[in-house]
Amino acid sequence: MNLFHTADWHLGQLLHGHSRAYEHQQFLTWLLDTLEAEQADALLICGDIFDSANPPAYAWQMLYRFLADCRRRMPNLDLILVGGNHDSPAKLDAPHSLLASFGITVIGQLPRTEEGEPDWSRLILPLTDASGDVAAWCLALPFLRSADLNLADPALNEAEDKLIAGVTRLYQQGAELMQAKSEPHQALIATGHAYLAGTELSELSERRILGGNQHALPVSGFPDALDYLALGHLHKAQRVDKAGKVRYSGSPIPLSLAEEHYPHQVRKLCFDGNQLQSDEALRVPRTVEILRVPAKPAPLADVLEAIAALDLPEAPLATQPLLEVRIALDKPEPRLREQVAAALDGRAVRLARIQVTHPGQEESTTALAEGLSELTPEQVFVSGYQSRFGEDPAPTLMAAFSELLNEMEEQA
Repeated sequence: MNLFHTADWHLGQLLHGHSRAYEHQQFLTWLLDTLEAEQADALLICGDIFDSANPPAYAWQMLYRFLADCRRRMPNLDLILVGGNHDSPAKLDAPHSLLASFGITVIGQLPRTEEGEPDWSRLILPLTDASGDVAAWCLALPFLRSADLNLADPALNEAEDKLIAGVTRLYQQGAELMQAKSEPHQALIATGHAYLAGTELSELSERRILGGNQHALPVSGFPDALDYLALGHLHKAQRVDKAGKVRYSGSPIPLSLAEEHYPHQVRKLCFDGNQLQSDEALRVPRTVEILRVPAKPAPLADVLEAIAALDLPEAPLATQPLLEVRIALDKPEPRLREQVAAALDGRAVRLARIQVTHPGQEESTTALAEGLSELTPEQVFVSGYQSRFGEDPAPTLMAAFSELLNEMEEQA
């Protein structure tokens, strides 16, 4: 069985005001062709399909067109999509009955039965190989919010961390039910959208989710019975465990300027029975370059000289590179932005950000090119708290803020 794992598409994203629609469409076209050429049997999309709970209409059109093309060109492809912390669970779930009639599974939030128990019939799904036989089972769990975990259950009272214990319990229950359904030769696979301990976050573009920074899930909490855990949330592709059974696929395009050198990819896994025979990274072609000029902040005169030396061939606007200009200043420069803009006038490049550093300071982004809208809610909250109280907010306060933010995004 050929299984493909991807996540964190963030359709509808604006990067410092610039649309990513062209890049996303090029990725989806490449992915569709790759799935067909590699004779894929299943595709797992592990959360953050959209960049926000209210994505633009064109982002929905991209997704539905991709799903329709998959079904048309690969009628037997198993398609499973689960929601992430950026997605609206209700909006993802809304068309699930319609999509299910085409053999496409969408899990926006943890489904429950009328009795309030997890609806395992929707969560545990067979995956078939080219012959149509069941080759694996998939536990399709989305991003788990506090409300999904039944934290009032007395069985969790003794847990050191109820949130972590609640997530662990769901995965253990699901894995046990999968084992009961499966034959010895069938692989056991699960999806997830979470922040795991010991992993590498992307600068400025990811959150430590599940109620706050202190709730990093330990990899040891996931069932040993799983043959592969396909994760989303972290934008840098990475292996979590030594055996390579727990992986983040990473995002298919750079979602912040700091992700310029990430190995953007999808994972292709080949199972022979329940044995993982190969796990391959398929690099996603870069269709729009990110330029950070110069490599390290430099005086303005040197920066303007570096800009003038850039080789920027004419190109349509959507394909022009996104540029971050990095300047080191030892005194105020009131016409800084105007000088940078003049150096770029008429050239085939899109200015994304001007980054300024001062002597003895870490690199910081100035308000010249980056307004409040470019900061994450967490950054604004932490900055305001530090300004008022002179210290970082406590982990419990960050946990409460994160939960409130998630609730507001869902309601939006």
